[in-house]
Amino acid sequence: YAERFEDINGSAINPVSRSYPRNYIRTGISSIDSLITLIRGQKLPIFSGSGMSHNKLAAQIVRQAKLSEDEGANCAMGVTKDVAEYFRRSFEESGALSRVTMFLNLSSDPIVERILTPRCALTAAEYLAFEQGMHILVVMTDMTSYAEALREISAAKKEVPGRRGYPGYL
Repeated sequence: YAERFEDINGSAINPVSRSYPRNYIRTGISSIDSLITLIRGQKLPIFSGSGMSHNKLAAQIVRQAKLSEDEGANCAMGVTKDVAEYFRRSFEESGALSRVTMFLNLSSDPIVERILTPRCALTAAEYLAFEQGMHILVVMTDMTSYAEALREISAAKKEVPGRRGYPGYL
């Protein structure tokens, strides 16, 4: 049973109020570690084309990333069942599953859940980081599915579309 219930629609944390990030996160991927060093509190966008192995890269980062005693949170939106099973199996084989919290939204699930998945994952990550004092690494995969879900909901609400039919707030 849950200890607390949090609102997933909370306000974003003001970046100015955060302490300056100084802790280096070692991903174990030499091109990331040497060329675009990842610092705690920083975002690392991974852009990929269709058919490229971005899911393998995301899983490898979750398995290998170290700050001190890192915990992990993985959020996958709009993925197929075989991709979800790949993540679970990969984390289980490496022993990382015991420290990973997975939020999965399959491509067969309703699109409303696709909008809620990252909010739930980030709310849980903030709770674990700020209330439990854990070091959290959040990896979200398939942001394209998230954007397409926003576009579909926006069209259903008859909002004025922006570029390529996506809502202006995306």
